[in-house]
Amino acid sequence: MNLGYNIVFFISVAIHVSAEASSTCGVPPSYPHTKVADKYIQLNKYNHGEKVIYRCAESYTESRGIRSIMCDNGKWTRLKLKCEKKTCGSAGDLFNGYFNYTGSLFGDKAYAVCNEGFTLKGMEYRTCKDSVWTGEIPTCEEGREPQISQAGITCPYPSVANSMKLGEAVSVYRVRDSVTIVCSEGFLLTGDEQITCGPDGQWQTQLPQCLPSSPDSILIFKPDIIFYCTCGVPPFYPNRHLSQSYLTKTNFSLGDRVRYSCGIGYMRVRGTVYSTCVRGNWTPLTLRCERKSCGSAGEIDFGNFVYTGVEFGDTATGVCNEGFQLVGQNVRHCMNDGWDGRVPVCEPVQCVDPPEVINGEMDGNLEPPHIYRTVINYRCRKGKLIGASEIYCTKDGTWSAPPPECKGSKYLFLSNHSYTKCTICLFPLKNL
Repeated sequence: MNLGYNIVFFISVAIHVSAEASSTCGVPPSYPHTKVADKYIQLNKYNHGEKVIYRCAESYTESRGIRSIMCDNGKWTRLKLKCEKKTCGSAGDLFNGYFNYTGSLFGDKAYAVCNEGFTLKGMEYRTCKDSVWTGEIPTCEEGREPQISQAGITCPYPSVANSMKLGEAVSVYRVRDSVTIVCSEGFLLTGDEQITCGPDGQWQTQLPQCLPSSPDSILIFKPDIIFYCTCGVPPFYPNRHLSQSYLTKTNFSLGDRVRYSCGIGYMRVRGTVYSTCVRGNWTPLTLRCERKSCGSAGEIDFGNFVYTGVEFGDTATGVCNEGFQLVGQNVRHCMNDGWDGRVPVCEPVQCVDPPEVINGEMDGNLEPPHIYRTVINYRCRKGKLIGASEIYCTKDGTWSAPPPECKGSKYLFLSNHSYTKCTICLFPLKNL
């Protein structure tokens, strides 16, 4: 009795374990240009109904589809997420020149080329990085001597003893980068307070000095320094906003600094976010903000997007191919967080059922729907076919021609013992 019970028990357990094993899934599959979200990397077993989230790989962006797959009775459902390379769009307008692109995707370059008679000033190319072009747009100046490319030229860190560290730490200073030197308390600046990285990799002008001073020397030799201990309201910069904590403050002490950030729809590409109160004036803000890029607005089957651009404020208008009509919102706007709305759908135009013809027959695709370019053929069982023997559904959703007619032959009495054959008889004929 106990033996039989044990056998049944172990069989039940085995069946249960087998069923449980068959309903679990292993490590999620790999898909091109995607990766599993970090929290799922260490897991290698999933129960029925559990989901796993995928993300686009670096330098790729989500274009459409669903980001998750699910364990369904021991098998993973297929991932529908589509990832495409990030695009930077246009590198900008180069007056008296143009950009020569190797592409507009991540890692591509846009080389600046000046028209004949103009010489390039600035970086000779921009690189597509994370949906934005690096650097600033160069200029094409007339009548300048050819200059050596400034790509890769840097200046050393401007080390000035007894000076204050302003802004954020910068590891590389490139040509035309500016730095403002502010002396620590108890020291006076000798030389220019703002220096610029030159094309030869040297600072222009020479590095200033911070020399010690006493309160007496300030009063005797530089009495006007007293009027430098405060600054007024920080200046306004387009597309760059003062942090909210400074908005209500109107007076700032010597050495105080304020922080700026890029406005909505703009992103930081270079420069420091700080401005410092120095000698009663705010140091120039070197923060540079450029419009965010939304990349591709998506792919439309049987249609495409027409772009005004791919940066903040631009639009992408959906246009269907001939014979298709758009379903959904036709315009998408590049917003701060990407394109608004969804990718519209282009569906084929449909025509109403083709009309029947008395004494006639139809051939072709007679089952609805009758979509664009559907062809219907007519023939007569009796009489002669008058009109088009073939009609088709046009791009406007109408048939290309009215239906034909099937007409019989009649004889028209003209005079004594004289008849003629009437091919099209639009009125009843009688013997006269």
